[in-house]
Amino acid sequence: MDILIEKVRYRKMDKLVGKAAALGLPAIILLIVMATTGLTGGAAITAALALLGVPLAAVGGPAGMLGGIALLGIIGLATETLSKYGLEAVLIGIYRQRLQNGESRSRLCGEIRNLPISGEMKRRLDEEFGC
Repeated sequence: MDILIEKVRYRKMDKLVGKAAALGLPAIILLIVMATTGLTGGAAITAALALLGVPLAAVGGPAGMLGGIALLGIIGLATETLSKYGLEAVLIGIYRQRLQNGESRSRLCGEIRNLPISGEMKRRLDEEFGC
């Protein structure tokens, strides 16, 4: 019975850590961008969110502060996924889907070789996809 209680506690702790990471990384990014604006208070928050919205504006249309908020939300979701499944599982899932969508294995293998990840992770991905 004690072992079961411990397992439940660890699962709850894992979920808590995942949620904290999902909230923490966007907050850190926002603080860093706020610091680069040279402003303080509400003006710094407004300017930082507008700056974060710029990458989304390149995709289509003006994004501004709402785009910055959306980008931080996307970063939070990505962080939660990575903390839940791990980088290796996420990368394998992405590359499997791209293979199913018809992308060539050689192109994906070249992309894997150029990823900024450890040699061990590259080796595992190479083995998984027969590179």
